[in-house]
Amino acid sequence: MPKPTAHFRCFRGCAGAWPLTQAIYRCPTCDGLLEVAHDRAALAQTSADEWRARFDARWSPTAREIPMPSGVWSKREWVAPEVPDDCIVSTGEGMTALYPAKLLAKQSGIRELYVKQCGTTHTGSFKDLGMTVLVSVVNQAVRQGSLKVRAIACASTGDTSAALAAYGAAAGLPVVVLLPRGMVSVGQLVQPLAHGARVLALDTDFDGCMRIVRELAARGLVYLANSMNPLRIEGQKTVAIEIAQQLGWQAPDWVVIPSGNLGNAAALYAGFAMARDLGLVDRLPRLCVAQAANADPMYRAFMKGQTEVTPVVAKATQASAIRIGNPVSAPRAMAALKAMNGVVEEATEQELADACAKADRTGLYACPHTGVGLACAMKLRARGVIAESERVVVVSTASALKFTEFKLGYHEKKLPEVDSTLANEPIALPADVETVVQHLPP
Repeated sequence: MPKPTAHFRCFRGCAGAWPLTQAIYRCPTCDGLLEVAHDRAALAQTSADEWRARFDARWSPTAREIPMPSGVWSKREWVAPEVPDDCIVSTGEGMTALYPAKLLAKQSGIRELYVKQCGTTHTGSFKDLGMTVLVSVVNQAVRQGSLKVRAIACASTGDTSAALAAYGAAAGLPVVVLLPRGMVSVGQLVQPLAHGARVLALDTDFDGCMRIVRELAARGLVYLANSMNPLRIEGQKTVAIEIAQQLGWQAPDWVVIPSGNLGNAAALYAGFAMARDLGLVDRLPRLCVAQAANADPMYRAFMKGQTEVTPVVAKATQASAIRIGNPVSAPRAMAALKAMNGVVEEATEQELADACAKADRTGLYACPHTGVGLACAMKLRARGVIAESERVVVVSTASALKFTEFKLGYHEKKLPEVDSTLANEPIALPADVETVVQHLPP
């Protein structure tokens, strides 16, 4: 069997191919986005049944074909097949639970509702999936002597910086993160600080941080780690493959994903399309890109029937990680939306907060971004866009433990734009057993 290979190419189809170890982020011809192209002919030499059996065998703590149990590197031939074992930087990311949210499904009128718990990875968000690939390739390039930069860098609203800092620290590589000052939760800010990254808190929003980090990369000073870099997409696409695998190698009817910079929407399409093209699933699911109403450029474009996303100035939202007004991966996401017969929906601050509260009351512990996804799924079901009989997967992108201020603010009724109808405040009582008895459930 020919050894699988992969390279960068222009997303729009311009001529040219570049190795994954080259620091290149846009097409030299059209300045468009890049994508990772795989040697599909080589991959097709292995049958769909063989791929399923191989991937299933690797879903084990005793798997020997991969450096360590990892949902990403268990699909290494489909991701970055030429990275040597000793260059892989992994924390055991992926292989996360597909939680059957039965009670929430019943309350929402959905026959089958699953939550893909991507926030249970090492740094508490799905960003680990893309960062393990990016840092591993950078590690390979540095060791080979083909890459010389002062640091790996990213602009971030929290989770990307946490993932980059952790994986950079594991590889022994310097990391710089640019954050919008005062717009990142404490739980997210402390992570890059703890991992030793150089944290630059700038007086701007995410889009302003992104402009600066792109200029630093253009000058060759840093290696760009944002999702403009298609290596991130390659790791994140394994979410789609895992979902199909956990459903017995079947695609769900719908996948709903909260999205800001829109790379994760493109990643879902990349994963499901690859699984379909190589015969592991027989169809694509429909896609819902879920956005916060305060940061909704793709929703606005969709509602106007536009094929391009016009930037907006994103307003404050509890879903801070998707507070992005000028999404870099918009062209990729638009292509994914078209291919997957998708829709875009939005959730207000009230809707996302209530969706989290409802989910939490059924045993979940949802971050505000997951709340956006759940709220949008409920709205689509209420309008009949999602049929009662359809199987729906909502991707949970981060751990709610990073958003304690949001959770506490809801139950203390202190969140802006939110009437906390499901608030649950503690009841202060004297230490007297009879008084406590009076406050027990009937």
